[in-house]
Amino acid sequence: MSSNGQGKPLATAFPDMETPPIVSASDWFSLRERLLVTEKATMRAKDALVAERRRLPWMAVENPYVFGGPSGKASLLDLFDNRRQLIVYRAFYEPGVHGWPDHACVGCSMVADQVSNLAHLNARDTTLVFASRAPQADIARLKARMGWQHIPWFTITDTFDNDFGVAEWHGHNAFIRDGDKVFRTYFINGRGDEAMGTLWSYLDMTALGRQEVWEDSPTGYPQGPRYKWWNWNDSYKPDAPVDPDWDKVSATGEAAFRK
Repeated sequence: MSSNGQGKPLATAFPDMETPPIVSASDWFSLRERLLVTEKATMRAKDALVAERRRLPWMAVENPYVFGGPSGKASLLDLFDNRRQLIVYRAFYEPGVHGWPDHACVGCSMVADQVSNLAHLNARDTTLVFASRAPQADIARLKARMGWQHIPWFTITDTFDNDFGVAEWHGHNAFIRDGDKVFRTYFINGRGDEAMGTLWSYLDMTALGRQEVWEDSPTGYPQGPRYKWWNWNDSYKPDAPVDPDWDKVSATGEAAFRK
């Protein structure tokens, strides 16, 4: 709509668009607050959905899958890198894929471009890796060219992609381990992959979630105060106490956000 609200397009930058009305600042904030009610309800609904994910039964992984890695052969258990949880994204980079050998699949490349600093995910005892059928030499070259050196990237050598629903299309599989036993806990693919890349999107698909006290999780799941575990990406140390200054700042912020 135009500035007079008659449904006519603006005659300047958007000549063919039926643009929204132009309103005063007070009206804009009032309308924004009205929409915020719906947005918060949507967020709470997502919280409830993610809580259901944490209660989904686990599937035992029995096959001894083998991957190629920078240091040679690696088992699925090795991909955890001694952490409790693992997310494996099946990226298409191999002969026959559009862009080979200079590029991976366009869509998978966009997913890789969105991967945030993994130090924060690792601090939640969770590892993210990519897996493709390309040889390691090609993967190393691709990572260097595209700036993806921070992403651990392995070569699929067996039926892993077929067995976990990613033989034809991309997808994220989440796993958890109990000692040497590995279990599949969740799977996201299709348009669900569009939202992946942030710390929160990865944690929300795992069995343990964000591991914060506000979450609706089964009894006994690891949980601690929100914000307190946050740190600079170069400053995480196992079992380190919370910086007292950050403790005060985060507490003040949380109180403000709850108003």
